Amino acid sequence: VYDVTPYLDEHPGGDDVVLAATGKDATDDFEDAGHSKSAKEHMQNFCIGELDTSAPIIPELEIASKKETANYSRNLMDLTKQYWAVPVAIVGISVVAGFIYLRKK
Repeated sequence: VYDVTPYLDEHPGGDDVVLAATGKDATDDFEDAGHSKSAKEHMQNFCIGELDTSAPIIPELEIASKKETANYSRNLMDLTKQYWAVPVAIVGISVVAGFIYLRKK
């Protein structure tokens, strides 16, 4: 694993070439570019570790069905109604109490 962040501004091919290979195995990209022996030696200065290939692969995201999405939306609306009921009731009671207080004056 290499962190070439400090080298982005100095890279002769531009930083966009390096950024395009971010987050993946860029070995083939590096080799295909025809880097010199000195470039390969200079690359060792940016080595920060070895990749553990025995680690589990990140699972793919599951796409929720429209039915699950509808249930989620409905549940969210129900919760929203529950949490708005208390503040609205407090404001309503406060307004009524205010009118009653002002009428007595």
